[in-house]
Amino acid sequence: MAANLETLVEELSKLSVLEAAELVKMLEEKWGVSAAAPVAMAAMAGPAAAAEPVEEKTEFDVIIKDAGPKKIETIKVIRQLTSLGLGEAKTMAETVGGKVLTGVGKDAAMDAKKKLEEAGAVIEVA
Repeated sequence: MAANLETLVEELSKLSVLEAAELVKMLEEKWGVSAAAPVAMAAMAGPAAAAEPVEEKTEFDVIIKDAGPKKIETIKVIRQLTSLGLGEAKTMAETVGGKVLTGVGKDAAMDAKKKLEEAGAVIEVA
């Protein structure tokens, strides 16, 4: 019996992630059950599990590293991007590691980075 199980494990290890998902659906229908997440992950363990896609980051922070030589221009851009007043924007421009924008989409983060870098600031998007 153990030899049969080992053969079965070897065969299942050769399945792609899509094939393993299809197998799970077929077994759920055949047996009238629903596979819980831990059971499904155990069935796909091995090489197939390593092929799962990495979740892409969707929220970014725009962090100021240096206001640059044209601090006034940087402050103006910070005010355009945020609802901060002049004093708050000046403080942010002078604060290394200050987050100009938090949890924004990739396009908004890259647009803000471009505008701030055009004003002379050094920016990091994380």
